[in-house]
Amino acid sequence: MPRPVLFRLFVAGMLVLIVGGVATTAYALRNAGTRGPSAAPSGPAPSGPPPASASPEPPPFTGWSDPKLVGKPYGTKVQGLLTFRGNPTRTYYGQGPVPRTMPVEKWQFPRSGGLCAMSSDKGETREWCGSGWTGQPAVFERDGRTWVVFGAYDRSIHFLDAVTGERILPDFKTGDIIKGSVTVDPDGFPLLYSGSRDNYYRVIALDRGVPTELWKLSADAVKPTLWNDDWDGSGLIIDDYLLEGGENSQFHIVKLNRGYGPDGKVTVNPQLVFHTPGWDEQQLKDFGDTNVSIENSVAVFKDTVYFANSGGLVQGWDLSGLKAGRAPTRTFRFWTGDDTDASVVVDADGYLYVGSEFEKGNARSREVGQMLKLDPSKPDNPVVWSVKDQATRPAGIWGTPALYRDIAIYDTTGGDVLGIDRASGEVRWRFHLPGGETWQSPVVVDDTLFIGDCAGTMHAYDVADTHTDPKLLWEMKIGGCIEATPAVWKGSLYFGTRAGAIHALTTA
Repeated sequence: MPRPVLFRLFVAGMLVLIVGGVATTAYALRNAGTRGPSAAPSGPAPSGPPPASASPEPPPFTGWSDPKLVGKPYGTKVQGLLTFRGNPTRTYYGQGPVPRTMPVEKWQFPRSGGLCAMSSDKGETREWCGSGWTGQPAVFERDGRTWVVFGAYDRSIHFLDAVTGERILPDFKTGDIIKGSVTVDPDGFPLLYSGSRDNYYRVIALDRGVPTELWKLSADAVKPTLWNDDWDGSGLIIDDYLLEGGENSQFHIVKLNRGYGPDGKVTVNPQLVFHTPGWDEQQLKDFGDTNVSIENSVAVFKDTVYFANSGGLVQGWDLSGLKAGRAPTRTFRFWTGDDTDASVVVDADGYLYVGSEFEKGNARSREVGQMLKLDPSKPDNPVVWSVKDQATRPAGIWGTPALYRDIAIYDTTGGDVLGIDRASGEVRWRFHLPGGETWQSPVVVDDTLFIGDCAGTMHAYDVADTHTDPKLLWEMKIGGCIEATPAVWKGSLYFGTRAGAIHALTTA
């Protein structure tokens, strides 16, 4: 064979060896970190690069709230919308299909009259009717039927069949009105969790002929407390722990010890394992007020629980050592300057979306703004962006923001609804609702934004294109201020109004 041909074959062979060696070395470097720094290989070295599909799977998440479940349902054991805004990061809004054309009313509860009772607030006693902030029903599948469960201003929790609107269980009576949203046990235990203005947060069994109180936590069970004894927040249940903030201005963690008795009925043996004031002395000094109640629903991301209070203090507490007996520690603190009752929302990257009111009109709230994105990994300078709403007093945010694709949707008490670029903070679109105060939390399912106004109209908008103004799909006059957040589930919309009833709308 002529020499030039032999030479070319020799060079080609060397190139194969070199390329193969480089590839093998690169693979080894990529995988060196999967063992300990001094660990020896457990088998023969690979002969070449693996296929792309052979990339090692990340280890399963072992903390409190898996980032992969942002925007997803609250676990897999119970199908439904189980707590306010659906999951521990407050980012799940329900399941479609949704009414995209003018719906019809499937039922109204009660068929006549209203869910009303007398209650005192700030020294004034008056009649309260229907459902208000936050008031989102829980909708879930149990025993072959769909349940709609909610607390209302008639001092009762109601258990309805989603198809007919008829009672499944008798009403559960409390000593005062119920403003917040109930939570259904996400682990399949037949338990419901709810607060009331009567001083108690309760655990209620659903596997008896009547809903039965198994345990209650008094707002006076801990010290010190500030403000009052209501419970507005929708509790979270994670790994047999209940996490809940109260208007006593304390954050509580309860080990539930759920189980079943010899008769097969569900049991609990709760123990209050941690509590802490939701304020600090610096906040009281800066805010100049003792109204520091926790009215929002706590959120959990990875191993941190987040909440805010009525004095504007946003906090994060590390839960990672709790199960091993170590007390949670505060890892994040930010002061908005004003009442922050909207729940903190957390995205998949751990950023916080916070809505704050504008009532005090102090220098801090004027500087910080009312619609915020915060980075808790930068506690000294966490503001990623902010948008202000300060044209009047009061102004700002009561409803909890919704995350949808690349935007955050906020609504203001003055009736504006804004779509804000989640990366830059740019306001992409804005529209106005009639009727005065808008406290409802916006809900987005299947590219459809649902939001009610205080003139008593429910609106549906197409928001599939986040860069253009939402397109009105329909609006339906219901009557009565709609400030309670709607629940969307499999073709229907469930919500209450201040006129006194709960309404179920469905696809025509």
